[in-house]
Amino acid sequence: MRAPAVRALRTWIVTCVLMVILGPPAGLLWHAVSPHVRYVVVGGAPYPADPEGPGPIGTDMRFALITAGAGLLCGAVAYVLGGRRNDVALLLGLAAGGAAAAYLAWRTGHHIGLDSYRRAVRHAPDGRVVTGVPDLRATGILTFWPIVAVALYGVLELFVKRLVPRDAGEPGAGEPDEVVRGELDLQSAPARRDVDGREP
Repeated sequence: MRAPAVRALRTWIVTCVLMVILGPPAGLLWHAVSPHVRYVVVGGAPYPADPEGPGPIGTDMRFALITAGAGLLCGAVAYVLGGRRNDVALLLGLAAGGAAAAYLAWRTGHHIGLDSYRRAVRHAPDGRVVTGVPDLRATGILTFWPIVAVALYGVLELFVKRLVPRDAGEPGAGEPDEVVRGELDLQSAPARRDVDGREP
């Protein structure tokens, strides 16, 4: 495998792994800040006590804010630490790693206390109200993390790279080193002589 391909694969793997590591902590944060959602047990099955109340909606909104914030962080860090020639690998890593991290955040936050909740539902008589665990009703929110990360990286790549070069030693536009090789340098050209070799 050629060196550029190896470098791209390594960049993709590292980006994915670092983002996946952030998934469970984000899930713990989501579980901690999510509002309590109450369910009414009827026939051994739980039903939301207030389906359109602030509880279920607030749970989704908090997950969206946490994952969108994580996406902004990941996109910014990837841009600052990533060098040129790694753009495609970084974008793919942000997309795949962000999707995996969002899924892990959801499952982590949802599974905390899930066994106790199921046990309470199983033994509750009809009409009993139990407190549930955080869950997503709009699973499309899982795309927020990768989309925001990729979008921010793209915006920074378009509007910042042209102003602040990230690779030291590369001449920018308008610098003296930008003279095309092979052009005539009038200052270093030797003085003209006539056919007899005498100075003009």
